[in-house]
Amino acid sequence: MPRGNKRLAGITALIASLLLGSCGTGAGAGGWSPLVSDRYQWLEVDLGRRTQITAVATQGRYGSSDWLTAYLLMFSDTGHNWRQHRQEDSLGAFPGNSNADTVVQYKLEQPVIARFLRLIPLDWNPSGRIGLRLEIYGCRYTSSVASFDGSRSSLVYRLSVRASWTVMETISLKFKTLKNSGTLLHAEGLRDHSLTLVLEKGKLLLYHLQGVSSSSGGQLLVSLGSLLDDQHWHHVKLERLSTHLNLTVDKNTQQVQIPAELSHWHIHTLTVAAVQSHGLQKPILSNRNFHGCLENLLYSDINLIDLAKHSSPQVAVVGNVTFSCAEPVSVAVTFTDSHSFLQLPGLTSWSTGLVSVTLQFRTWNKGGLLLTFGLPQQDGTVFLYLSQARLRLQITKAGRSSLDLSAGSGLNDGQWHYVELSFKHDHLSITVDKDEGATAHISISVPLTSDSQLFFGGCPTEESAQKCKNPFNTFQGCIRLLTLDDQTVDLIKVQQRLLGNYSHLQIDMCGIIDRCYPSHCEHGGICTQSWSTFHCNCSNSGYRGATCHSSIYEQSCEAYKHKGNMSGHYYIDVDGSGPIKPQLIYCNMTEDKTWMVIQHNNTELTRVQSSAERNQHFAYFDYSSEEEQLVAVISQSEHCEQELSYHCRKSRLSNTLEGAPFSWWVGGSGPGQIQTSWGGALTGTRQCACSLQDSCLDPSHYCNCDADYDQWTEDTGLLTHKETLPVRSLVLGDIHRPGSEAAYRVGPLRCHGDKNFWNAAFFDKETSYLHFPTFQGELNADISFLFKTTSSSGVFLENLGIRDFIRIELSSSTEVVFSFDVGNGPLDVRVKTNLPLNDSRWHRVRAERNVKEASLRVDNFPAATHEAPTDGLMHLQLNSQLFIGGTASRQKGFLGCIRSLQLNGVTLDLEKRAKITPGVLPGCPGHCSSYGSLCQNEGRCEEKANGFSCDCGRSAYTGAFCHKEVSASFKSTTSITYILKEPFELSRNSSGLPSSIYSDITLRGENISLSFSTNQSPALLLYVSSFYREYLILLINKNDELELRYKLHSGRDVETLRSIVINVADGRLHTVTVRRLADIVSVQIDQNARENLNLTSDVEFNSIKSLVLGRVEEPDGLDAEMAELASLGFTGCLSGVHFNSISPLKAALLHPDSPVIVTGPLVQSSCGSSSPANTYAAETTHSLSGQPGSVDPGQPLVNTIRSDSALIGGVIAVVIFVTLSALAVMARFICSRKETYRNQEVKAAQPEDSNEFPFSGQPDSPSAPSENQKEYFI
Repeated sequence: MPRGNKRLAGITALIASLLLGSCGTGAGAGGWSPLVSDRYQWLEVDLGRRTQITAVATQGRYGSSDWLTAYLLMFSDTGHNWRQHRQEDSLGAFPGNSNADTVVQYKLEQPVIARFLRLIPLDWNPSGRIGLRLEIYGCRYTSSVASFDGSRSSLVYRLSVRASWTVMETISLKFKTLKNSGTLLHAEGLRDHSLTLVLEKGKLLLYHLQGVSSSSGGQLLVSLGSLLDDQHWHHVKLERLSTHLNLTVDKNTQQVQIPAELSHWHIHTLTVAAVQSHGLQKPILSNRNFHGCLENLLYSDINLIDLAKHSSPQVAVVGNVTFSCAEPVSVAVTFTDSHSFLQLPGLTSWSTGLVSVTLQFRTWNKGGLLLTFGLPQQDGTVFLYLSQARLRLQITKAGRSSLDLSAGSGLNDGQWHYVELSFKHDHLSITVDKDEGATAHISISVPLTSDSQLFFGGCPTEESAQKCKNPFNTFQGCIRLLTLDDQTVDLIKVQQRLLGNYSHLQIDMCGIIDRCYPSHCEHGGICTQSWSTFHCNCSNSGYRGATCHSSIYEQSCEAYKHKGNMSGHYYIDVDGSGPIKPQLIYCNMTEDKTWMVIQHNNTELTRVQSSAERNQHFAYFDYSSEEEQLVAVISQSEHCEQELSYHCRKSRLSNTLEGAPFSWWVGGSGPGQIQTSWGGALTGTRQCACSLQDSCLDPSHYCNCDADYDQWTEDTGLLTHKETLPVRSLVLGDIHRPGSEAAYRVGPLRCHGDKNFWNAAFFDKETSYLHFPTFQGELNADISFLFKTTSSSGVFLENLGIRDFIRIELSSSTEVVFSFDVGNGPLDVRVKTNLPLNDSRWHRVRAERNVKEASLRVDNFPAATHEAPTDGLMHLQLNSQLFIGGTASRQKGFLGCIRSLQLNGVTLDLEKRAKITPGVLPGCPGHCSSYGSLCQNEGRCEEKANGFSCDCGRSAYTGAFCHKEVSASFKSTTSITYILKEPFELSRNSSGLPSSIYSDITLRGENISLSFSTNQSPALLLYVSSFYREYLILLINKNDELELRYKLHSGRDVETLRSIVINVADGRLHTVTVRRLADIVSVQIDQNARENLNLTSDVEFNSIKSLVLGRVEEPDGLDAEMAELASLGFTGCLSGVHFNSISPLKAALLHPDSPVIVTGPLVQSSCGSSSPANTYAAETTHSLSGQPGSVDPGQPLVNTIRSDSALIGGVIAVVIFVTLSALAVMARFICSRKETYRNQEVKAAQPEDSNEFPFSGQPDSPSAPSENQKEYFI
């Protein structure tokens, strides 16, 4: 053959090895070496018959420097239509030899059945030539084959016994075809039910049909396979088990649930390659009969082809069925890359003006050049190309487009499409897919001659190729059945360089690959592809990444909280990248604990009326989360609870411990288990909460309801045993007696504490590590964790294989490296940060490796990615233990903490393993350094074993992060007075009085902040008084301006400081900040510039007495104008009031035990914020009128308040008010005389921007006294 190609015909594998020189023998100089060493050479072996090939071995040419270093293997049954053999990882190249003597054997993962083998050299010793000795290993292969012509030919198998498919039964076969549609199997049974396995557009579809005249087309059960019309053998297996069907196509299996109608279905007829009993309507199939070959058709180990071949009466042969496989020869050519082209000369007949070009193509690309040729007589060019998956024809003359036609759509679907380009008598037309496609035509002259050159796919890159210009992308795909004027182009001659020219083509094969089958897109991501790659559209899936692998949501409410989020509904993905879908859950972050709240269909108190007609009442609860989501939430939470409340009147629960209970509930995972213990009691005790507290109404019973009293009572408590949660149903039995009444309430499922989020270990030695089982992440591996350290380097984790490995390490104080090798060579993905990572703060690392790319993220720094090779190895094969915090060599160990380590969504229990590992400690304290910034508005971060909390005691705000403004609506009569207590304690053993009985709180500065909205002017916002008739007033004057009035010495005049900001009484919310340090006062309103003002009088504010918001009841020491203003009060909204470390408004609303006096109406509201009202803010007063008088005292009421509670609260409020009023009168009397006082030195002055100015002589805030401090009223 030309150019040194060699073909060995009619020999066995053994003879092939002898002719070429046996591998592993030193005798002889045998071997194959072509005359020219390039990539267009090949060695082809004809094994004489189809053989099962299991391995190949290669060796260099004896006594030379000639050997291969890499090669491809092709297989074929006919010597045409070759198929490239790929390893499991889609890697086509096989490793060759490193010298001329060593034998390298490769065992095929799956044996290949073929007659012809072709070996194509890719690389060889650069110091030598192509040289090869080859051995092929295999065994004889026998099979039964039948060929069907696609018209009426078929096999019909009638079962002798109508057995039901109640045990496992199978149908298996192999098929090959060039047609992309046809019926493979049709199984009919009783009651007009049938199963049909059809080939449609190169995919196998399994349908269930019912009824002969069904117009619905049947129910699609499963779809599997792709590009099955490639004229290669494909294995199909259909298994029926008791409850499901398994459909296997080649290496892929999919399971489908059996429809209920088929659970007791009897099959009586099996038709192969056609449907004989009745016609099938669309959309199941348009061309119903199969055209191709079947092999080894087995039904429950019965070979149907053998039965037909031997004329068995059980199998009827219909139509033209032959028992051999006569395959049509169809030579295809593959355009592999941007350098591919095929050049063909014109025909002599074209001078007559009649030109016709036809071809079939298949591709995944939306664009690419199919054909171009020049028009020398018109200085023009014709382009036939794909654009946006449509076929377009463009003719340019003198570089300008003169014609543009288009036809067809969606031509990048991987199917074969027919194209015809015709020029006849000045008439041009293009046709796509004949009858099913479209045609475009126009009248135009296109002169072609025999000198014309046709270029398919692209243009040559040589300088001499001036006649071919390609302004479009190169075509990548397959072309077959290429004809010029109805003459088929002999592509084998092209391959032999006897016709035309080509480059970068694979001739006599179609190398198209469906990269979306099986799809690597996870979690519902939609796969699209081009010739060389695929893309996953993750929109609306809740996942991200190249394969939609990693979740975009957090795994718990705890994680959301530590990102600074507030209460609300959040999507929770409990297993990260695992199979469980995200779920919408309400996260309650208003308390110290973060609760996940999962609702069900009935959380309200529900009445059950007695009925003589029914003995039991059933209640079922459907949760907003799916079963697997519920189980995962309960499992990962530290604590879960659910309120179960039973209100009863002559309705018992258990009555006795020995007898059967009247009522019970079902809880737990799956269908749940019957539970007879009630809320608050121990599991399995058949008791209620009152039995543990010895408070049951009848001591002889263990539940209040079991006393069977003719009055309303209840048994209420929390279910906290996680194995019994959630409550799934409730059965109430004792409701049929006369007078029996009952009501129940099952609250939402509430869980707090994320065991995974805080699971941590501390590594205090470089040689210490934790080890876990081998990480299973062959195709997709995502790893996420948090770390904190003071060290500049260390290995976080490592897992090794024979050659593969995966590792994440801190390589320097500003760099994290993700390293791995899946057989393509080591690869590093690096993230460099501009901030140090060894700052003893938590940092998050997220690494992902999939078949498409590898990525690494560190905190919020830009991610680093590295694309995987298109045809490289994909499987990560590891076999050692997984090492955490170190390596197997005990070198480069990590020093510090690792927390919340998750691999493919599964959290490793570091703490459990650390408890039994020397050098590693469970847990890791110190979270405020990382999360303390979440505490806002002067809130203080407090450490906890698992996490942190914000102490809002010194803040004017409340909430989990001290972020919620405390606001109230004021009326003109509303007044809040915060009394500053004396810091002195009278000695019980001393008969003398202290030298001063006045408050000794002296200020050299204030830090005031508040928000307000009002339409009132003038209006008083804040009044701070002193025992010595000194005061500070913050007000709105009659000109709608903000004023500060200071009187810091009783013998001097008032100083007035006025802001230049106007119109502050406009009803909108304004925020004011006032800071004074000695004689310098700064004022800022909203986002306006800060104003700096100066005092000229005394700078010390002596003996602070009280702070007043709203109306001033005792305007002592004020002039007439200010006294009148103080008596008017304030009408509007005040929010976030803060005076140094005192929050008077917050104390009045939320801390009634504070030294605060409230008069007039005060209602907490959300007027100071756009957020909804605080859920804490229950109404402080309730009307005692309007309560139903005939209600049983114990009867449950929905959404009502017990009147006795309101009455008691009112009495307590009156007592407190009278007491505080008496104390206020005493304080006023004592302050009527001003005594000498001793001024204590204040603490060192703080900067102007400080958040707090301390009181001199009192280190702690009066609003939050220390535990040891004692204070008394005088």
